[in-house]
This record gives sequence, structure tokens and C-alpha cells, in this order.
Amino acid sequence: MKYLCLVYLEGEKLHAVPDRECMNCGDGFRERGLLVAAEALQPVDTAATVRVRNGKVTVTDGPFAETKEQLAGFYLVDARDLNEAIQIAAKIPPAREGSIEVRPVRELAV
Repeated sequence: MKYLCLVYLEGEKLHAVPDRECMNCGDGFRERGLLVAAEALQPVDTAATVRVRNGKVTVTDGPFAETKEQLAGFYLVDARDLNEAIQIAAKIPPAREGSIEVRPVRELAV
């Protein structure tokens, strides 16, 4: 089953963990057949939030909500169950400085 590991960090800690360490972590997950995809994200001040209400599109600068921590990146992993996904998330380097939210991917009904 696929799990999305969302990496959250405070803005001033975005570079607290070296990029190389995160890349090495992803490479290790990939070699073990666990990694589907991983990317770092630009800071929230580069974001835009898009809403469509009654056919009208509105765009707001920045993230959906003001929070202390911001979404800094993600790892999409393939794990047996939530327990294994949590164990994988605990090995993601930014977990030392921020938090990792682990969420199962929902298959869309067709």
C-alpha cells in the first residue's frame, strides 16, 4: 500500500538538514524498493492557493493556512502497512527537526 510521508518544518529550519542527507535517505529507500517518489518543496511564500466556488476561480498568495510549520517536501513510499510506513517515516532526516505526517493513499473509485 502507498503512504505519503509529508515533511513539515518551521520556516527557519528548512535548511537545517543537508540536502545530501535527504537525497541519500531517498536513494536508500529506492534501493530497498520502498520509494515511489520524493521531492523537496520551495518555501510557502512561493505558493498560491486556488479555490473554485460557483464556477469562479480565486487565487490567494501563500499556503491554505497560517501555521508555524510548513510543508517542506514529501516521500511517497510503498509499505506493507501503517506500522511499516511509520518506521520508514522515522528514518526521514527532517523528522529530527520537524515532523512527518504519514497518510495512506486512497484509491479513487471509478
